[in-house]
Amino acid sequence: MKTMKRAFGGFTLIELMIVVAIIGILAAVAIPAFMSYMKKSKKSEADLQLNAMMKNDKTYFITNAHFVQGTATELPATKACTSTGGKNPVTTAWVSDTVWTALDFQIDEATLFNYTYTSTAAAAATATAIGDLDCDGISITYTLALSAPNGNPGATIIEPPVDSD
Repeated sequence: MKTMKRAFGGFTLIELMIVVAIIGILAAVAIPAFMSYMKKSKKSEADLQLNAMMKNDKTYFITNAHFVQGTATELPATKACTSTGGKNPVTTAWVSDTVWTALDFQIDEATLFNYTYTSTAAAAATATAIGDLDCDGISITYTLALSAPNGNPGATIIEPPVDSD
């Protein structure tokens, strides 16, 4: 009598369920970490631009013995979440504002933040970067505080609290 050999190929239901469970656990850990890294990378724009503003204003102070005076128009005028693509479009309004021009500051690419600058005293100035990174209605604010105690210009960037957005 001939015996037939059966060749079973494939996986059992239990093996497939274990694989699905492992993938689910990995996704549960990886997705929040990925979202956190995305927010962190978006926040770097504010730090970079405020650093550029700080350097320009310190240079201006050394040359003129005071920070750039006045209140700059908040630019870009739009909010990133209302714009196509979730970023503020490029604007040329920087060059038509005398304070931004004196500060030698403008942004030539789409942005996530809106920027302001104010100085009413020769030895003090403040700049802010305000943005809603995930369009949930909660904005974060980075603040650049410039001062010149004893005629030495210095600055501090104050970051928003951790997980405030």
